[in-house]
Amino acid sequence: MDGACCYAYTDGAARGNPGPAACAFIIVDAWGILLADEARVLGRKTNNEAEYHAVIDALKKASSLSCRQIVVHSDSELVIRQIKGEYEVRKPHLRELCVEVKGLERLFESVQFVNLPREDPWIRIVDRLCNEALDSGNT
Repeated sequence: MDGACCYAYTDGAARGNPGPAACAFIIVDAWGILLADEARVLGRKTNNEAEYHAVIDALKKASSLSCRQIVVHSDSELVIRQIKGEYEVRKPHLRELCVEVKGLERLFESVQFVNLPREDPWIRIVDRLCNEALDSGNT
């Protein structure tokens, strides 16, 4: 990868809040070529927990791909604003996940977090991956 920028698109879903949950991500390069994708079930979680787990999984995978710069996209305005420090993280279980994200940021030269609408084509893909994981029940 030689330091090229990677782009991660993430989503988390819970059926019920809390309820059965899953998270998914895709990572593409600057040309939109798929570098990695993954979806997994999480057990019983809230939707916000699932959204955080998707971001964490994407950052871990991007690091293993030797991405040195990354832009992480999510349709969760809350999670993106909490990570960026624009919103306070009041719930202890979410604070722990946010701290984990902050620790993973250190693995990169630069990290940006961007909120996208649910209608974005990349977000729709990871949403589909989440739902497929929930439907199949695979880990």
